[in-house]
Amino acid sequence: MALKILHTADWHIGQSLNGWSRTYEHQQFFSELEELIERHEVDALVVAGDVFDNQNPSADATQMLYEALARFREKRPHLITVLTAGNHDPAGRVEAPGVLFQKIGVQAVGMVRRQDGLLDLSHHLVPLMDSDGAVKAYVLALPFPRATDLPGLSFSSSEEGSPVVRAVAALYEAAVSQAREQIGKIPLVATGHLHVAGGLESEGAERRILIGGEHAMPWEQFPDDLTYVALGHLHKPQKVGKETIRYSGSPFPLSVTEQNYKHGVNLLSFSDEGVLSIERLELTRPVPFHRLKGDGGLLLEELEPALVGLGLDGELPVEQQPFVHVDLKPQVSAGGLKAEVDQILAQYPVRSAGVSVLRPQRQESVSAEAESLIRLAEIQPDELFKSAFERVHGVAPDAKHLDYFYRAIADAEVE
Repeated sequence: MALKILHTADWHIGQSLNGWSRTYEHQQFFSELEELIERHEVDALVVAGDVFDNQNPSADATQMLYEALARFREKRPHLITVLTAGNHDPAGRVEAPGVLFQKIGVQAVGMVRRQDGLLDLSHHLVPLMDSDGAVKAYVLALPFPRATDLPGLSFSSSEEGSPVVRAVAALYEAAVSQAREQIGKIPLVATGHLHVAGGLESEGAERRILIGGEHAMPWEQFPDDLTYVALGHLHKPQKVGKETIRYSGSPFPLSVTEQNYKHGVNLLSFSDEGVLSIERLELTRPVPFHRLKGDGGLLLEELEPALVGLGLDGELPVEQQPFVHVDLKPQVSAGGLKAEVDQILAQYPVRSAGVSVLRPQRQESVSAEAESLIRLAEIQPDELFKSAFERVHGVAPDAKHLDYFYRAIADAEVE
């Protein structure tokens, strides 16, 4: 009987966007994931990090996770869920439920554990069984690699490449070698929450990691005898280097830069001979997400016609109303561009996902190296104000703005 595994990642439970809760969207995602698990007769669920959106998830966020995991197990009583921590997750709290998780078939791995210098395989190596109870594959569950997980960081600086990347590669090489000694040639799936070289980032959506600002592990450094590498961290679904190294992507747009993605999960199927096939299952977008930008940005007077053109439903409850991100042309606004956009959006059944002013690319006459030598103390405060105002609004400040600025300076000097 074939073994089926769902690969997903980057749930970011507890996230809010521009102050709006994403609870409804997570609820809808978990309901659909539950349906997929049942419909495709899934045997294992692999979550490759960033389960939560921050290091201190709320009680509501943790309750949502636990209830979802319990429902998945109810649908498939033999389902195994492998949950690994990402850079957003509190590693200890991911593992905290421990024995209770085991009751519903969940193996949570928040940190790298070792015994006598070797990886603790009882913690990291998870057998996956089909509905008949036969072990058909294993998951090598490795979380986001924190500095304490990488003893190899003491590598000589004379070696090529980043010491962090070398240490992470060494972690995977040692872990796979150790696992292979125990399981032989049975299919082995490894998790990873990191930036793999060649993976495309979402602008502003992911923090560049591995450790200390160094990132991008070469895909070639994953050992060849891994059957599949289930990645998380980059929110764009993609394969990197070869068919069997993949990011599943986020379940729905977590920022405006993810608005055009086709979100989904990866379904892995292993035949009795261990042959792997991979199918992409698209997810339903719980809430529409629009980016209004016209031709190089909108003028304020163009915003309302653009909203009318969306065909909005005024009967939707707030949590189901579409997100709208607005890109504007540089222009002068009496009340401030963002404030005016917010006032307009408030009249429609939408939720603001943010406002951007699109500025034309400028040719810089000074090289980046020379510009970096300019000292902040050598620039007059009013010149800094003018520069900052123009960057934000796309136009230079007028006499009224400068008058307010000089008044503020004078008040500060009196105090």
